[in-house]
Amino acid sequence: MVAAGPPGARNPASRAVASYLDHLAVERGLAANTLLSYRRDLRRYLAVLAAAGIDDLAAVGEQDVAGFLAALREGDETHPPLSAASAGRAVVAVRGLHRFAHREGLTASDPAREVKPPVPARRLPKAISVEDVERLLEAAGFDQTPLALRDRALLEVLYGTGARISEAVGLAVDDVDRSSGLVRLDGKGGKQRMVPVGSYAQRAVEAYLVRARPVLSAAGRGTSALFLNARGGRLSRQSAWSVLRAAADKAGLTVDVSPHTLRHSFATHLLDGGADVRVVQELLGHASVTTTQVYTLVTVDRLREVYATAHPRALA
Repeated sequence: MVAAGPPGARNPASRAVASYLDHLAVERGLAANTLLSYRRDLRRYLAVLAAAGIDDLAAVGEQDVAGFLAALREGDETHPPLSAASAGRAVVAVRGLHRFAHREGLTASDPAREVKPPVPARRLPKAISVEDVERLLEAAGFDQTPLALRDRALLEVLYGTGARISEAVGLAVDDVDRSSGLVRLDGKGGKQRMVPVGSYAQRAVEAYLVRARPVLSAAGRGTSALFLNARGGRLSRQSAWSVLRAAADKAGLTVDVSPHTLRHSFATHLLDGGADVRVVQELLGHASVTTTQVYTLVTVDRLREVYATAHPRALA
Protein backbone atom coordinates (compact mmCIF):
# COMPACT_ATOMS: atom_id res chain seq x y z
CA MET A 1 0.00 0.00 0.00
CA VAL A 2 1.15 3.56 -0.74
CA ALA A 3 0.80 6.16 2.01
CA ALA A 4 -0.13 9.73 1.14
CA GLY A 5 0.10 12.96 3.04
CA PRO A 6 2.20 13.70 6.12
CA PRO A 7 2.15 11.22 9.01
CA GLY A 8 -1.15 11.33 10.88
CA ALA A 9 -2.93 13.35 8.20
CA ARG A 10 -6.18 11.43 7.75
CA ASN A 11 -8.66 14.06 6.64
CA PRO A 12 -11.11 13.10 3.83
CA ALA A 13 -8.84 14.43 1.07
CA SER A 14 -5.83 12.50 2.36
CA ARG A 15 -7.88 9.32 2.64
CA ALA A 16 -9.10 9.77 -0.92
CA VAL A 17 -5.52 10.16 -2.17
CA ALA A 18 -4.41 7.07 -0.26
CA SER A 19 -7.27 5.06 -1.78
CA TYR A 20 -6.45 6.33 -5.25
CA LEU A 21 -2.76 5.41 -4.97
CA ASP A 22 -3.71 1.96 -3.68
CA HIS A 23 -5.99 1.60 -6.70
CA LEU A 24 -3.14 2.56 -9.05
CA ALA A 25 -0.75 0.13 -7.38
CA VAL A 26 -3.02 -2.87 -6.95
CA GLU A 27 -5.62 -2.69 -9.70
CA ARG A 28 -3.74 -0.91 -12.44
CA GLY A 29 -0.26 -2.19 -11.59
CA LEU A 30 1.60 1.07 -12.15
CA ALA A 31 5.38 0.93 -11.90
CA ALA A 32 7.03 1.99 -8.63
CA ASN A 33 8.65 5.09 -10.18
CA THR A 34 5.32 6.22 -11.65
CA LEU A 35 3.61 5.76 -8.28
CA LEU A 36 6.30 7.85 -6.60
CA SER A 37 5.71 10.65 -9.11
CA TYR A 38 1.93 10.51 -8.52
CA ARG A 39 2.46 10.48 -4.76
CA ARG A 40 4.76 13.52 -4.90
CA ASP A 41 2.40 15.50 -7.13
CA LEU A 42 -0.66 14.67 -5.04
CA ARG A 43 1.09 15.57 -1.76
CA ARG A 44 1.74 19.00 -3.25
CA TYR A 45 -1.89 19.23 -4.35
CA LEU A 46 -3.07 18.37 -0.83
CA ALA A 47 -0.79 21.08 0.57
CA VAL A 48 -2.26 23.68 -1.81
CA LEU A 49 -5.79 22.64 -0.87
CA ALA A 50 -4.93 22.75 2.83
CA ALA A 51 -3.54 26.27 2.45
CA ALA A 52 -6.92 27.24 0.99
CA GLY A 53 -8.72 25.67 3.93
CA ILE A 54 -9.95 22.64 1.95
CA ASP A 55 -9.61 19.17 3.47
CA ASP A 56 -12.30 17.32 1.49
CA LEU A 57 -12.34 16.72 -2.28
CA ALA A 58 -16.09 17.27 -2.22
CA ALA A 59 -15.39 20.96 -1.53
CA VAL A 60 -13.02 21.42 -4.48
CA GLY A 61 -14.20 23.49 -7.42
CA GLU A 62 -12.89 23.80 -10.94
CA GLN A 63 -11.24 27.10 -10.01
CA ASP A 64 -9.22 25.33 -7.30
CA VAL A 65 -7.81 22.82 -9.78
CA ALA A 66 -7.10 25.57 -12.32
CA GLY A 67 -5.41 27.57 -9.55
CA PHE A 68 -3.19 24.60 -8.73
CA LEU A 69 -2.08 24.41 -12.37
CA ALA A 70 -1.35 28.14 -12.40
CA ALA A 71 0.68 27.81 -9.19
CA LEU A 72 2.73 25.01 -10.73
CA ARG A 73 3.60 27.16 -13.72
CA GLU A 74 4.34 30.28 -11.68
CA GLY A 75 6.20 28.69 -8.75
CA ASP A 76 6.52 30.09 -5.23
CA GLU A 77 9.04 30.55 -2.42
CA THR A 78 9.55 26.80 -1.97
CA HIS A 79 8.95 25.48 -5.51
CA PRO A 80 10.47 26.77 -8.77
CA PRO A 81 8.15 27.12 -11.79
CA LEU A 82 7.52 23.82 -13.55
CA SER A 83 7.84 23.23 -17.25
CA ALA A 84 4.72 22.49 -19.26
CA ALA A 85 5.63 18.79 -19.29
CA SER A 86 6.14 18.56 -15.51
CA ALA A 87 3.04 20.62 -14.75
CA GLY A 88 1.07 18.50 -17.19
CA ARG A 89 2.15 15.34 -15.38
CA ALA A 90 0.94 16.78 -12.06
CA VAL A 91 -2.40 17.82 -13.56
CA VAL A 92 -2.85 14.32 -15.00
CA ALA A 93 -2.41 12.95 -11.48
CA VAL A 94 -4.97 15.41 -10.10
CA ARG A 95 -7.45 14.70 -12.88
CA GLY A 96 -7.10 10.99 -12.24
CA LEU A 97 -7.68 11.53 -8.51
CA HIS A 98 -10.89 13.49 -9.04
CA ARG A 99 -12.16 11.06 -11.67
CA PHE A 100 -11.55 8.22 -9.21
CA ALA A 101 -13.24 10.09 -6.34
CA HIS A 102 -16.31 10.82 -8.46
CA ARG A 103 -16.54 7.24 -9.70
CA GLU A 104 -16.26 5.93 -6.13
CA GLY A 105 -19.04 8.23 -4.94
CA LEU A 106 -16.73 10.36 -2.79
CA THR A 107 -17.73 13.53 -4.65
CA ALA A 108 -20.88 14.62 -6.44
CA SER A 109 -19.01 15.87 -9.51
CA ASP A 110 -15.58 15.95 -11.15
CA PRO A 111 -14.19 19.50 -10.88
CA ALA A 112 -11.02 18.64 -12.79
CA ARG A 113 -12.72 17.34 -15.93
CA GLU A 114 -12.46 20.60 -17.86
CA VAL A 115 -8.97 21.57 -16.65
CA LYS A 116 -6.60 20.55 -19.43
CA PRO A 117 -2.89 19.92 -18.91
CA PRO A 118 -0.62 22.44 -20.64
CA VAL A 119 0.71 21.30 -23.99
CA PRO A 120 4.51 21.01 -23.95
CA ALA A 121 6.45 22.60 -26.77
CA ARG A 122 7.16 20.01 -29.43
CA ARG A 123 10.87 19.36 -29.23
CA LEU A 124 12.79 17.53 -31.88
CA PRO A 125 14.60 14.43 -30.64
CA LYS A 126 18.36 14.80 -30.55
CA ALA A 127 20.23 12.59 -32.96
CA ILE A 128 23.88 12.41 -33.96
CA SER A 129 25.29 11.73 -37.40
CA VAL A 130 26.21 8.28 -38.67
CA GLU A 131 29.85 9.34 -38.56
CA ASP A 132 29.56 10.33 -34.89
CA VAL A 133 27.84 7.04 -34.09
CA GLU A 134 30.74 5.16 -35.69
CA ARG A 135 33.28 7.18 -33.70
CA LEU A 136 31.32 6.50 -30.51
CA LEU A 137 31.21 2.76 -31.11
CA GLU A 138 34.89 2.54 -32.03
CA ALA A 139 35.84 4.43 -28.87
CA ALA A 140 33.76 2.13 -26.66
CA GLY A 141 35.62 -1.06 -27.59
CA PHE A 142 39.01 0.40 -28.35
CA ASP A 143 41.23 -1.58 -25.93
CA GLN A 144 39.44 -4.96 -26.28
CA THR A 145 39.36 -5.68 -22.53
CA PRO A 146 36.33 -7.61 -21.18
CA LEU A 147 34.67 -4.35 -20.09
CA ALA A 148 35.48 -2.69 -23.41
CA LEU A 149 33.99 -5.63 -25.32
CA ARG A 150 30.87 -5.34 -23.14
CA ASP A 151 30.64 -1.61 -23.73
CA ARG A 152 30.94 -2.01 -27.49
CA ALA A 153 28.28 -4.73 -27.52
CA LEU A 154 25.94 -2.64 -25.36
CA LEU A 155 26.19 0.45 -27.57
CA GLU A 156 25.93 -1.62 -30.76
CA VAL A 157 22.71 -3.16 -29.42
CA LEU A 158 21.32 0.24 -28.45
CA TYR A 159 21.97 1.68 -31.90
CA GLY A 160 21.28 -1.53 -33.81
CA THR A 161 17.84 -2.12 -32.27
CA GLY A 162 16.67 1.31 -31.08
CA ALA A 163 16.17 -0.17 -27.62
CA ARG A 164 15.56 2.02 -24.60
CA ILE A 165 18.47 1.81 -22.19
CA SER A 166 16.24 0.03 -19.65
CA GLU A 167 15.31 -2.53 -22.28
CA ALA A 168 18.96 -3.17 -23.14
CA VAL A 169 20.15 -3.70 -19.56
CA GLY A 170 17.07 -5.86 -18.96
CA LEU A 171 18.10 -8.34 -21.66
CA ALA A 172 18.85 -11.94 -20.74
CA VAL A 173 21.29 -14.05 -22.73
CA ASP A 174 18.39 -16.11 -24.09
CA ASP A 175 16.69 -12.96 -25.40
CA VAL A 176 19.29 -12.81 -28.16
CA ASP A 177 18.65 -15.38 -30.90
CA ARG A 178 22.09 -15.70 -32.45
CA SER A 179 20.84 -17.94 -35.26
CA SER A 180 18.06 -15.67 -36.53
CA GLY A 181 19.61 -12.30 -35.70
CA LEU A 182 16.62 -11.22 -33.60
CA VAL A 183 16.45 -9.85 -30.08
CA ARG A 184 13.43 -9.92 -27.76
CA LEU A 185 12.88 -6.63 -25.95
CA ASP A 186 10.57 -6.10 -22.97
CA GLY A 187 9.02 -2.71 -23.55
CA LYS A 188 6.71 -0.42 -21.62
CA GLY A 189 3.62 -1.99 -20.13
CA GLY A 190 5.15 -5.46 -20.31
CA LYS A 191 4.83 -5.52 -24.11
CA GLN A 192 7.43 -7.63 -25.87
CA ARG A 193 8.67 -7.11 -29.40
CA MET A 194 11.14 -8.89 -31.66
CA VAL A 195 13.65 -6.60 -33.35
CA PRO A 196 16.29 -7.55 -35.94
CA VAL A 197 19.92 -6.94 -35.05
CA GLY A 198 22.41 -5.88 -37.72
CA SER A 199 25.59 -7.76 -38.48
CA TYR A 200 27.81 -5.24 -36.69
CA ALA A 201 25.85 -5.62 -33.46
CA GLN A 202 25.72 -9.40 -33.89
CA ARG A 203 29.51 -9.59 -34.18
CA ALA A 204 29.98 -7.32 -31.16
CA VAL A 205 27.59 -9.40 -29.04
CA GLU A 206 29.27 -12.63 -30.18
CA ALA A 207 32.71 -11.29 -29.23
CA TYR A 208 31.39 -10.21 -25.86
CA LEU A 209 29.68 -13.55 -25.15
CA VAL A 210 32.73 -15.59 -26.11
CA ARG A 211 35.62 -13.48 -24.81
CA ALA A 212 34.23 -11.19 -22.10
CA ARG A 213 31.04 -12.35 -20.40
CA PRO A 214 32.57 -15.58 -19.00
CA VAL A 215 35.31 -13.48 -17.38
CA LEU A 216 32.82 -11.04 -15.83
CA SER A 217 30.44 -13.82 -14.81
CA ALA A 218 33.18 -15.58 -12.83
CA ALA A 219 33.19 -12.68 -10.35
CA GLY A 220 29.48 -13.08 -9.57
CA ARG A 221 27.00 -15.68 -8.39
CA GLY A 222 25.50 -16.48 -11.74
CA THR A 223 22.79 -14.52 -13.54
CA SER A 224 20.96 -14.80 -16.84
CA ALA A 225 21.51 -11.09 -17.57
CA LEU A 226 23.23 -10.40 -20.87
CA PHE A 227 25.20 -7.35 -19.83
CA LEU A 228 27.19 -7.74 -16.61
CA ASN A 229 29.10 -5.33 -14.41
CA ALA A 230 32.64 -5.90 -13.12
CA ARG A 231 31.24 -7.82 -10.11
CA GLY A 232 29.33 -10.27 -12.28
CA GLY A 233 25.89 -8.79 -11.60
CA ARG A 234 23.41 -7.19 -13.99
CA LEU A 235 24.57 -3.86 -15.42
CA SER A 236 22.40 -1.01 -14.09
CA ARG A 237 20.86 1.81 -16.09
CA GLN A 238 23.13 4.30 -14.35
CA SER A 239 26.23 2.28 -15.25
CA ALA A 240 25.05 1.95 -18.85
CA TRP A 241 24.65 5.73 -18.98
CA SER A 242 28.21 6.06 -17.68
CA VAL A 243 29.41 3.73 -20.44
CA LEU A 244 27.77 5.95 -23.04
CA ARG A 245 29.15 9.15 -21.56
CA ALA A 246 32.69 7.71 -21.31
CA ALA A 247 32.58 6.56 -24.91
CA ALA A 248 31.39 9.99 -26.05
CA ASP A 249 34.28 11.61 -24.19
CA LYS A 250 36.80 9.21 -25.73
CA ALA A 251 35.35 9.83 -29.18
CA GLY A 252 35.69 13.59 -28.69
CA LEU A 253 32.04 14.27 -29.46
CA THR A 254 31.16 17.91 -28.86
CA VAL A 255 27.38 17.37 -28.80
CA ASP A 256 25.48 16.31 -25.69
CA VAL A 257 24.90 12.55 -25.63
CA SER A 258 22.08 11.21 -23.48
CA PRO A 259 20.78 7.68 -22.84
CA HIS A 260 18.18 8.20 -25.59
CA THR A 261 20.64 9.56 -28.16
CA LEU A 262 21.28 6.23 -29.88
CA ARG A 263 17.55 5.43 -29.93
CA HIS A 264 16.80 8.81 -31.53
CA SER A 265 19.65 8.31 -34.00
CA PHE A 266 18.38 4.82 -34.86
CA ALA A 267 14.93 6.20 -35.76
CA THR A 268 16.23 9.25 -37.61
CA HIS A 269 18.73 7.30 -39.70
CA LEU A 270 16.10 4.70 -40.63
CA LEU A 271 13.70 7.40 -41.80
CA ASP A 272 16.48 9.20 -43.65
CA GLY A 273 17.17 5.89 -45.39
CA GLY A 274 13.59 5.61 -46.58
CA ALA A 275 12.01 3.39 -43.91
CA ASP A 276 8.24 3.62 -43.48
CA VAL A 277 7.22 5.46 -40.31
CA ARG A 278 4.95 2.59 -39.25
CA VAL A 279 7.81 0.11 -39.50
CA VAL A 280 9.90 2.42 -37.31
CA GLN A 281 6.96 2.62 -34.91
CA GLU A 282 6.98 -1.17 -34.53
CA LEU A 283 10.75 -1.29 -34.08
CA LEU A 284 10.67 1.39 -31.38
CA GLY A 285 7.69 -0.17 -29.60
CA HIS A 286 5.58 3.00 -29.75
CA ALA A 287 1.91 2.42 -29.00
CA SER A 288 0.90 5.22 -31.37
CA VAL A 289 2.40 6.28 -34.68
CA THR A 290 1.93 9.89 -33.55
CA THR A 291 4.84 9.44 -31.15
CA THR A 292 7.05 8.20 -33.97
CA GLN A 293 6.07 10.97 -36.37
CA VAL A 294 8.04 13.54 -34.38
CA TYR A 295 11.14 11.97 -35.94
CA THR A 296 9.87 12.90 -39.39
CA LEU A 297 10.33 16.55 -38.42
CA VAL A 298 14.04 15.82 -38.06
CA THR A 299 14.22 14.41 -41.55
CA VAL A 300 12.28 17.37 -42.98
CA ASP A 301 14.83 19.71 -41.43
CA ARG A 302 17.56 17.60 -42.98
CA LEU A 303 15.83 17.81 -46.38
CA ARG A 304 15.67 21.59 -46.09
CA GLU A 305 19.37 21.74 -45.20
CA VAL A 306 20.39 19.56 -48.14
CA TYR A 307 18.11 21.48 -50.51
CA ALA A 308 19.51 24.82 -49.37
CA THR A 309 23.10 23.74 -49.95
CA ALA A 310 22.64 21.62 -53.09
CA HIS A 311 19.99 23.28 -55.27
CA PRO A 312 21.38 25.97 -57.57
CA ARG A 313 18.35 28.24 -57.07
CA ALA A 314 17.64 27.58 -53.39
CA LEU A 315 19.21 30.83 -52.24
CA ALA A 316 19.25 34.24 -53.87
